[in-house]
Amino acid sequence: MKRTSTAKLILGIVAFALVAAACGDGDSTDGPTTTAASPERGASGRIEVSGSSTVEPITALVAEDFAAANPGVGISVEGPGTGDGFARFCAGETDVSDASRAIRDSEVEECAANGIPFFELHIATDGLSVLTSPENDAVSCLDFNDLYALLGPESEGFDTWADADAIAAELGAGNAPYPDAPLVVTAPGEESGTYDTFVEFVIEDIAGERGQEEATRADYEASGNDNVIVNGISANPTSLGWVGFAFFAENADVLKAIDIDGGDGCVTPTAETIASFQYPLSRPLFIYVNTDKAAAKPELAAFIDFYLSDGGLASVSEAGYVELPAADIDDTRAAWDGR
Repeated sequence: MKRTSTAKLILGIVAFALVAAACGDGDSTDGPTTTAASPERGASGRIEVSGSSTVEPITALVAEDFAAANPGVGISVEGPGTGDGFARFCAGETDVSDASRAIRDSEVEECAANGIPFFELHIATDGLSVLTSPENDAVSCLDFNDLYALLGPESEGFDTWADADAIAAELGAGNAPYPDAPLVVTAPGEESGTYDTFVEFVIEDIAGERGQEEATRADYEASGNDNVIVNGISANPTSLGWVGFAFFAENADVLKAIDIDGGDGCVTPTAETIASFQYPLSRPLFIYVNTDKAAAKPELAAFIDFYLSDGGLASVSEAGYVELPAADIDDTRAAWDGR
């Protein structure tokens, strides 16, 4: 059982008290360094984390565990979205940026222009879960052409699932015709890495071939708060939307995952299909660390050391996401140790 529900974790800034830890050689991956400065010695500091609402529950759980052993430095964890997080990170306002997609070239350039060096650390795997209400018996599997017909830029103004039948027929979508029922979409907004990943995986290639804007339809209820999305989808019997796997798994009693056909048949999002990347909408999750700040702030380096320890990474599955294979964990730790 989770110590703190994901719903509570993502509703605002999570503040914890941590102690500043002195980093010996910075290469420990077994937990917080044993040479931590104590509060009695006046150690103090603050760690600012912002970015993906998808990754936020993982980071918040890591911070909770770190705080239990290190009660002296303040850390805040917030999840306004991957794009908004990178904007703050590249402006030098935060120490760590949670991300549900890789950093874009334009964001790399912004960080470089502002003198912000960073390390990308792969910490988990997620599967974008396409969802509807359990009451929706008419839809059980969709392929990428279906998703484009229902959610792509040419679906602007569609009020029912059946409105997408004509585009689906043009594309050869495998699961049309659709029910003549209201199409109520609640999904991430453009500030979200979950939105960006959906566009990259599902929309871009088809839109490009059809000469359309590489974006979803704009006329839906968009939110950067995954719980708002969950509530919107669960409240409408013929709803449609998508969130990260953990938010589906935690709310599986009120949500129905639609299987996705990426060309090899319908696949249900599960921990196993996501870990193997058999599920077509599987994706890596990251944290980005300002390496200058990590060098200057021993409490930050100690926090990342703990994050990449066995104890820290246990928060991945506790938050509902999929842990990395051992070889990938070793690669992430090696990247951090070699900074």
